Amino acid sequence: MLKPLTHRVVERVLEAELTAPLGSAPHGRHETEEHNARHGKGQKTVQTDTGPVDLAVPRDRNGSFAPQLVPKRQRRLDGFDAKVLSLYARGLSTREMQGHLEALSGTEVAPTLISTITDAGLDEVRPWQARPLAAGYPILYCDALFVQARQEGPVQTKAVSLALGLAMDGEKELLGLWLSASEGAKFWLSVFPELQNRGVQDCFMACVDGLQGLPAAIEAGFPMTQVQLCIVHTVRNSLK
Repeated sequence: MLKPLTHRVVERVLEAELTAPLGSAPHGRHETEEHNARHGKGQKTVQTDTGPVDLAVPRDRNGSFAPQLVPKRQRRLDGFDAKVLSLYARGLSTREMQGHLEALSGTEVAPTLISTITDAGLDEVRPWQARPLAAGYPILYCDALFVQARQEGPVQTKAVSLALGLAMDGEKELLGLWLSASEGAKFWLSVFPELQNRGVQDCFMACVDGLQGLPAAIEAGFPMTQVQLCIVHTVRNSLK
């Protein structure tokens, strides 16, 4: 998921960087000879932590546009993936993010540019959250991990429930991530109908931990599924 997200976010940021000096979004103002304006795009391939990314870099008519995120002649974005993830994980206000990005890149960025970056990230995440899924999965792993997160207030411990499906071709696919105050079978009762609405009709086996009520929640959504205790949890419980 990260590579296409990086590609889309970088291009959105480049567009926003050009918008700042021009004072208009793409096609937002009639182009005349009296003022600088957009002038097509150039192609550029940069190396990131997730592999090469092909970018469409916007250009201006005067040739004075100097991108900050991907400077001219630069072919490597070391650590940009971590910067993107950090931007979303911090849970900061726009002004706080401004200082965060300035510390990362060494350049001052406008709050409007930060808003463009975060909005671009949300635009890419939402379709991923609602994307159609396969009709069946041989194995479905259900578990939760606990993270420190901030949502409009102090930092709190949140449960991130995740569903990992083993597809028919043997590839693992992350079906979804859901944030909640705590892990519980009642919450999973809302997850399985969502998976069904996105196309999942059946799974042969569900591998879960010993959460009380979770097997019943799985049976409510997929009555023919065999529920098996995760071998890692089995060993862990035995060693106790």
